[in-house]
Amino acid sequence: MIEILSARELAAARGTGAIVGGILQELRRRAAVGVNLLQIDEWARELILGSGADSCYVDYAPSFGRGPFGHWICTAVNDAVLHGMPHDYALRSGDLLTLDLAVIKGGVAADAAISFIVGAERPSGSTALIETTERALLAGIDAARPGNRIGDISHAIGSVLTEAGYAVNTEFGGHGIGSTMHGDPHVPNRGRPGRGYRLRPGLLLALEPWVMADTDELVTDADGWTLRSATGCLTAHSEHTVAITDGAAEVLTLAP
Repeated sequence: MIEILSARELAAARGTGAIVGGILQELRRRAAVGVNLLQIDEWARELILGSGADSCYVDYAPSFGRGPFGHWICTAVNDAVLHGMPHDYALRSGDLLTLDLAVIKGGVAADAAISFIVGAERPSGSTALIETTERALLAGIDAARPGNRIGDISHAIGSVLTEAGYAVNTEFGGHGIGSTMHGDPHVPNRGRPGRGYRLRPGLLLALEPWVMADTDELVTDADGWTLRSATGCLTAHSEHTVAITDGAAEVLTLAP
Protein backbone atom coordinates (compact mmCIF):
# COMPACT_ATOMS: atom_id res chain seq x y z
CA MET A 1 0.00 0.00 0.00
CA ILE A 2 1.25 3.47 -0.89
CA GLU A 3 0.84 5.95 1.98
CA ILE A 4 0.26 9.69 1.55
CA LEU A 5 1.03 11.49 4.81
CA SER A 6 -1.06 14.23 6.36
CA ALA A 7 0.49 17.50 7.55
CA ARG A 8 0.55 16.12 11.11
CA GLU A 9 2.24 12.91 10.00
CA LEU A 10 4.78 14.86 7.96
CA ALA A 11 5.66 16.91 11.05
CA ALA A 12 6.26 13.64 12.92
CA ALA A 13 8.38 12.40 10.02
CA ARG A 14 10.61 15.46 10.29
CA GLY A 15 11.24 14.65 13.94
CA THR A 16 12.00 11.00 13.24
CA GLY A 17 14.27 11.91 10.34
CA ALA A 18 16.27 14.30 12.51
CA ILE A 19 16.78 11.52 15.05
CA VAL A 20 18.11 9.15 12.37
CA GLY A 21 20.42 11.78 10.89
CA GLY A 22 21.75 12.81 14.28
CA ILE A 23 22.41 9.26 15.47
CA LEU A 24 24.24 8.33 12.27
CA GLN A 25 26.54 11.32 12.54
CA GLU A 26 27.25 10.61 16.20
CA LEU A 27 28.07 6.98 15.41
CA ARG A 28 30.31 8.09 12.57
CA ARG A 29 32.19 10.32 15.00
CA ARG A 30 32.69 7.39 17.40
CA ALA A 31 33.60 4.75 14.77
CA ALA A 32 37.36 4.82 15.21
CA VAL A 33 40.01 2.18 14.63
CA GLY A 34 39.63 -0.55 17.26
CA VAL A 35 35.90 0.02 17.86
CA ASN A 36 33.91 -3.23 17.71
CA LEU A 37 30.77 -3.50 15.57
CA LEU A 38 28.90 -4.84 18.61
CA GLN A 39 29.88 -1.67 20.47
CA ILE A 40 28.37 0.42 17.65
CA ASP A 41 25.20 -1.65 17.95
CA GLU A 42 25.05 -0.96 21.69
CA TRP A 43 25.63 2.75 21.14
CA ALA A 44 22.81 2.74 18.59
CA ARG A 45 20.51 1.09 21.14
CA GLU A 46 21.33 3.72 23.76
CA LEU A 47 20.87 6.64 21.34
CA ILE A 48 17.60 5.33 19.90
CA LEU A 49 16.04 4.71 23.30
CA GLY A 50 17.42 7.99 24.61
CA SER A 51 15.62 9.83 21.81
CA GLY A 52 12.30 8.19 22.71
CA ALA A 53 12.20 6.28 19.41
CA ASP A 54 11.85 2.57 18.65
CA SER A 55 14.03 0.39 16.44
CA CYS A 56 12.70 -0.79 13.07
CA TYR A 57 15.27 -3.61 13.04
CA VAL A 58 15.24 -5.58 16.29
CA ASP A 59 12.07 -7.55 15.51
CA TYR A 60 12.31 -7.21 11.73
CA ALA A 61 11.68 -10.56 10.01
CA PRO A 62 10.97 -10.18 6.26
CA SER A 63 10.92 -13.05 3.78
CA PHE A 64 14.43 -12.32 2.49
CA GLY A 65 16.18 -12.54 5.88
CA ARG A 66 16.66 -15.16 8.56
CA GLY A 67 14.79 -13.17 11.14
CA PRO A 68 14.25 -11.57 13.43
CA PHE A 69 17.27 -9.34 12.78
CA GLY A 70 17.85 -8.84 16.52
CA HIS A 71 20.13 -5.76 16.32
CA TRP A 72 19.66 -1.99 16.37
CA ILE A 73 21.67 -0.97 13.31
CA CYS A 74 23.12 -2.51 10.15
CA THR A 75 26.93 -2.44 10.05
CA ALA A 76 28.48 -3.44 6.71
CA VAL A 77 32.28 -3.53 6.27
CA ASN A 78 34.23 -3.52 2.97
CA ASP A 79 32.64 -6.20 0.74
CA ALA A 80 29.40 -6.20 2.78
CA VAL A 81 26.85 -3.72 1.46
CA LEU A 82 23.32 -4.39 2.75
CA HIS A 83 21.70 -5.74 5.93
CA GLY A 84 25.07 -6.08 7.64
CA MET A 85 24.52 -7.86 10.95
CA PRO A 86 26.74 -6.51 13.75
CA HIS A 87 29.26 -9.12 14.94
CA ASP A 88 32.50 -9.39 16.86
CA TYR A 89 34.81 -7.39 14.60
CA ALA A 90 37.16 -4.54 15.55
CA LEU A 91 37.45 -1.82 12.92
CA ARG A 92 40.79 -1.39 11.15
CA SER A 93 42.32 1.60 9.41
CA GLY A 94 41.09 1.69 5.82
CA ASP A 95 37.86 -0.23 6.45
CA LEU A 96 34.93 1.06 4.38
CA LEU A 97 32.05 1.07 6.85
CA THR A 98 28.36 1.50 6.04
CA LEU A 99 25.89 2.30 8.82
CA ASP A 100 22.21 1.87 7.96
CA LEU A 101 19.62 2.97 10.53
CA ALA A 102 15.83 3.07 10.66
CA VAL A 103 13.70 4.11 13.63
CA ILE A 104 10.07 4.98 14.24
CA LYS A 105 8.60 7.67 16.49
CA GLY A 106 5.18 9.28 16.53
CA GLY A 107 3.91 6.56 14.23
CA VAL A 108 6.26 7.46 11.35
CA ALA A 109 9.53 5.78 10.37
CA ALA A 110 12.69 7.20 8.77
CA ASP A 111 15.62 5.38 7.19
CA ALA A 112 19.11 6.49 6.12
CA ALA A 113 22.59 5.12 5.47
CA ILE A 114 26.11 6.52 5.26
CA SER A 115 29.37 5.01 4.01
CA PHE A 116 32.77 6.29 5.13
CA ILE A 117 36.36 5.18 5.58
CA VAL A 118 37.69 4.45 9.07
CA GLY A 119 41.12 5.74 10.01
CA ALA A 120 43.77 7.37 7.82
CA GLU A 121 44.25 4.76 5.10
CA ARG A 122 42.36 5.13 1.82
CA PRO A 123 42.14 1.85 -0.14
CA SER A 124 42.16 2.23 -3.92
CA GLY A 125 38.75 3.09 -5.30
CA SER A 126 37.04 3.46 -1.93
CA THR A 127 36.57 7.22 -2.08
CA ALA A 128 35.20 7.05 -5.65
CA LEU A 129 32.66 4.39 -4.61
CA ILE A 130 31.33 6.50 -1.77
CA GLU A 131 31.26 9.74 -3.75
CA THR A 132 29.41 8.06 -6.64
CA THR A 133 26.62 6.78 -4.38
CA GLU A 134 26.33 10.23 -2.82
CA ARG A 135 26.08 11.91 -6.24
CA ALA A 136 23.52 9.34 -7.36
CA LEU A 137 21.48 10.03 -4.22
CA LEU A 138 21.50 13.76 -4.92
CA ALA A 139 20.38 13.10 -8.51
CA GLY A 140 17.53 10.93 -7.26
CA ILE A 141 16.46 13.56 -4.75
CA ASP A 142 16.46 16.21 -7.48
CA ALA A 143 14.14 14.03 -9.60
CA ALA A 144 11.74 13.45 -6.68
CA ARG A 145 9.26 16.16 -7.61
CA PRO A 146 5.46 16.12 -7.90
CA GLY A 147 4.27 14.99 -11.30
CA ASN A 148 7.43 13.01 -11.97
CA ARG A 149 7.32 9.23 -11.76
CA ILE A 150 9.29 6.58 -9.90
CA GLY A 151 11.06 5.77 -13.16
CA ASP A 152 12.42 9.32 -13.29
CA ILE A 153 14.10 8.83 -9.91
CA SER A 154 15.42 5.40 -10.90
CA HIS A 155 16.77 6.75 -14.19
CA ALA A 156 18.51 9.67 -12.45
CA ILE A 157 20.17 7.38 -9.91
CA GLY A 158 21.11 4.72 -12.43
CA SER A 159 22.58 7.20 -14.88
CA VAL A 160 25.09 8.43 -12.31
CA LEU A 161 26.04 4.90 -11.27
CA THR A 162 26.46 3.51 -14.79
CA GLU A 163 28.27 6.58 -16.12
CA ALA A 164 30.80 6.05 -13.31
CA GLY A 165 31.36 2.52 -14.60
CA TYR A 166 29.46 0.49 -12.02
CA ALA A 167 27.00 -2.31 -12.69
CA VAL A 168 23.62 -1.83 -11.01
CA ASN A 169 21.83 -4.54 -9.04
CA THR A 170 18.05 -4.04 -8.94
CA GLU A 171 17.15 -6.77 -6.41
CA PHE A 172 17.22 -4.20 -3.60
CA GLY A 173 16.62 -0.47 -3.89
CA GLY A 174 14.66 2.39 -2.43
CA HIS A 175 11.15 2.12 -1.08
CA GLY A 176 8.14 3.87 0.28
CA ILE A 177 8.19 4.56 4.00
CA GLY A 178 5.66 5.81 6.53
CA SER A 179 3.89 3.86 9.25
CA THR A 180 6.29 0.99 8.47
CA MET A 181 9.92 0.96 7.37
CA HIS A 182 9.41 -0.83 4.05
CA GLY A 183 6.38 -0.06 1.93
CA ASP A 184 5.32 0.60 -1.64
CA PRO A 185 6.43 1.79 -4.09
CA HIS A 186 9.72 0.01 -4.83
CA VAL A 187 12.35 2.41 -6.24
CA PRO A 188 14.94 0.49 -8.29
CA ASN A 189 18.37 2.03 -8.73
CA ARG A 190 18.01 1.77 -12.50
CA GLY A 191 14.93 2.43 -14.61
CA ARG A 192 13.22 4.13 -17.52
CA PRO A 193 12.00 7.72 -17.18
CA GLY A 194 8.28 8.40 -17.37
CA ARG A 195 7.35 4.99 -15.97
CA GLY A 196 5.75 3.93 -12.70
CA TYR A 197 3.80 5.63 -9.94
CA ARG A 198 3.28 9.38 -10.29
CA LEU A 199 4.73 11.27 -7.32
CA ARG A 200 2.34 13.21 -5.06
CA PRO A 201 2.95 15.61 -2.15
CA GLY A 202 2.86 13.72 1.13
CA LEU A 203 4.64 10.64 -0.22
CA LEU A 204 7.75 9.58 1.71
CA LEU A 205 10.51 7.68 -0.07
CA ALA A 206 13.75 6.18 1.19
CA LEU A 207 16.18 6.53 -1.73
CA GLU A 208 19.29 4.36 -1.48
CA PRO A 209 21.81 3.96 -4.28
CA TRP A 210 24.45 1.31 -3.57
CA VAL A 211 27.16 -0.22 -5.72
CA MET A 212 29.86 -2.88 -5.75
CA ALA A 213 33.19 -2.09 -7.39
CA ASP A 214 33.32 -4.84 -10.03
CA THR A 215 30.11 -6.89 -9.92
CA ASP A 216 26.33 -6.68 -9.61
CA GLU A 217 26.01 -10.07 -7.94
CA LEU A 218 25.29 -10.54 -4.23
CA VAL A 219 25.96 -13.46 -1.90
CA THR A 220 24.43 -13.98 1.55
CA ASP A 221 26.44 -14.69 4.71
CA ALA A 222 25.78 -17.68 6.93
CA ASP A 223 23.97 -15.28 9.31
CA GLY A 224 21.14 -15.20 6.76
CA TRP A 225 21.20 -11.39 6.54
CA THR A 226 24.48 -9.81 5.51
CA LEU A 227 24.72 -9.30 1.74
CA ARG A 228 28.19 -9.12 0.19
CA SER A 229 29.69 -8.64 -3.24
CA ALA A 230 30.14 -12.01 -4.95
CA THR A 231 33.74 -11.15 -5.86
CA GLY A 232 34.80 -9.76 -2.47
CA CYS A 233 35.17 -6.25 -3.90
CA LEU A 234 34.50 -3.03 -1.98
CA THR A 235 30.97 -1.62 -1.76
CA ALA A 236 29.23 1.60 -0.73
CA HIS A 237 25.67 2.69 0.12
CA SER A 238 24.07 6.11 0.68
CA GLU A 239 20.47 6.73 1.71
CA HIS A 240 18.08 9.49 2.77
CA THR A 241 14.37 9.60 3.53
CA VAL A 242 12.71 12.38 1.54
CA ALA A 243 9.23 13.87 1.43
CA ILE A 244 7.58 14.81 -1.85
CA THR A 245 6.35 18.41 -1.58
CA ASP A 246 4.82 20.92 -4.00
CA GLY A 247 8.35 21.63 -5.26
CA ALA A 248 11.77 20.21 -4.47
CA ALA A 249 11.88 17.14 -2.23
CA GLU A 250 12.48 17.75 1.47
CA VAL A 251 15.35 15.66 2.89
CA LEU A 252 14.27 14.50 6.35
CA THR A 253 17.32 12.55 7.56
CA LEU A 254 19.95 15.26 7.62
CA ALA A 255 21.76 15.64 10.93
CA PRO A 256 20.30 18.52 12.98
